[in-house]
Amino acid sequence: MLSATLVKGQGLGLLKYDGGGDWYANPTALNNLAEYYSSQTGSSVYVFPKEIEVRELLRSGVSFLHVTGHGRIVFNEEQRQTLRDFVRRGGFLHIDDNYGMKDFVLKELPVLFPEATLQPVSLDHPIFKVPFSFEQGLPKIHEHDSEAPQNVGVFWSGELVAIFTYECDLGDGWEDPNVHNDSEEKREKALQMGSNLVHWSLLRLTKS
Repeated sequence: MLSATLVKGQGLGLLKYDGGGDWYANPTALNNLAEYYSSQTGSSVYVFPKEIEVRELLRSGVSFLHVTGHGRIVFNEEQRQTLRDFVRRGGFLHIDDNYGMKDFVLKELPVLFPEATLQPVSLDHPIFKVPFSFEQGLPKIHEHDSEAPQNVGVFWSGELVAIFTYECDLGDGWEDPNVHNDSEEKREKALQMGSNLVHWSLLRLTKS
């Protein structure tokens, strides 16, 4: 049973990864998400002051690790082990395709988490219910390949420890309003869905 009491002052971080992809693609996204989540829930979250390399992750204090970009993403085996240790210790990994990452991530996930079950997250999971309700699942923020928003959840011993979101572009919706000129409704939906992911990461941490 997950605790209803959230850990205070937990960190959100942006991963700087190898491979040449633009990990820095959405520079205003996490700060806006942290501010929105804190204002809506009264919980205290902060953004780690600089990008995080995998070798720094376990001592960073970050519990929600966000990964984005448009291109190639590569991990070596030492980095994979660190990411496994991160989720084992209660961290949550969110990979969000900014368009162009999908093929690389779908190939990497079974290597990164060989013991986990990879499958779409069902609509009755808390990430679609708390604190905001998404009865239809992920919101569509930006158009990529004219497909519905999709996800791959990583379930380790039955628990959701990571998620890959694509065909929705949540991170773009977290950016400052003038970056993409998205409607207020789209930005609100993106920030609400992001808040649900952050909320789940904090619930996981209280359980670990």
